[in-house]
Amino acid sequence: MRSKTIKKIDLYQYMVYIIFIVVLIFFAVWLGPSFFSRSNLLNITRQTAMVSVMAVAMTFIIASGQIDLSIGAVVALSALISAWLLEKTDSIALALFCALLVGTLVGMINGLLVTYLKIPAFLATLGMMSIIRGSAMWMTATKAITIRNTTFNNVFGMGTIAGVPIVLLWTLIALLIGHVALRYLPYGKKVLAIGGNQTSAFYSGINITRIKIMVFAVMGFASAFAGIIYSARMQTARYTYGEGDEMNVIAAVVLGGTSMAGGSGNIIGAVVGSLLLGVINNGLIIGGLDTSQQQIVRGIIILLAVALSTFNTKERT
Repeated sequence: MRSKTIKKIDLYQYMVYIIFIVVLIFFAVWLGPSFFSRSNLLNITRQTAMVSVMAVAMTFIIASGQIDLSIGAVVALSALISAWLLEKTDSIALALFCALLVGTLVGMINGLLVTYLKIPAFLATLGMMSIIRGSAMWMTATKAITIRNTTFNNVFGMGTIAGVPIVLLWTLIALLIGHVALRYLPYGKKVLAIGGNQTSAFYSGINITRIKIMVFAVMGFASAFAGIIYSARMQTARYTYGEGDEMNVIAAVVLGGTSMAGGSGNIIGAVVGSLLLGVINNGLIIGGLDTSQQQIVRGIIILLAVALSTFNTKERT
C-alpha cells in the first residue's frame, strides 16, 4: 500500500510536465509549424518571464501555508517608480534600488500584518492590494510614463544575448536561486517545516515569525522585479500592470506541484507551470480565440490546479 501511495504522489509532482507535453502536442496538431517557430517560442518566454519570476517566490509563500494577493499591485507600483525615477534622473541604479526597496517593504508589511496582528494572509494582502493599486493610480493620475533609457529597456526588456532573450536569463537565474534555496538551504527547509506543521516547527526551535516575514519580503522583491521587467518590455509604465497576475502565479505554482495546504514546493514545476499558461494563452491567440474565451480556459486551468492540489493533500493524509 505504501509503494502505491508514493507512486501517486510522484505522479502528481510530474503532472505539470505531462500536461505541458500534451498541450504542446495539441497545438502542434491544431496550429502546425507556425506555433513552433523560433520567434514564437522566444516570444512566449518573454511574455511569461514576469509570472515565472513571481512564481518562484510564490512557491515559498504557498509552501509556508500562506497566500499573497498583493503581488499584481506591487508590480504596477514598482514599474511606475522605476519609470518616474528614470524620467527624472536617468539613473538606472537609483530606479532599480527604489523600486526593489518599495516592493520589499510592502512584502515586509504584509508579513508583519500576518504575524503580529494575526490577520489572515488572504485578507491582509487583499487589503494591501487595494492600497497599493490605489497609490499607483494616484501617483500618476492614471497616466502612463514613457521610458526612454535604451540600456534599461534592453537589459530588463527586449534585449538579447547571442539570440537568447535577456528576460529568459533572468528567469533562469530566479529559478536557480529558488531551487537551491528551497532544496538545499536551511531557509527552504524551515519554510517547508512551517507549512507542514507549524506547531512542530515552533517546538523544533524555528523562528516562525522571522521566516514568514522573510517569505513575504522576498515575494515583494520578486514582484517589484517583475514590474521592472514589465516596464522595460513595454518601454512604459502603467498602473494597470499586473492586474490578474496573482491568479496566474498561484495557478502556475499549484500546477507545478506545490500543495495549497503547505509543506511542499517545486520551483522547477512552478516555472514550467507559468510556461504552460503562457503556451496556452499564446496558442489560443494564434488559434483566433477572443479574450473572453481565453479567460474561460484560464479559469478552467485554475480549477484544475486547485483540484489537483486537493487530491494530492488527501492522498498524503
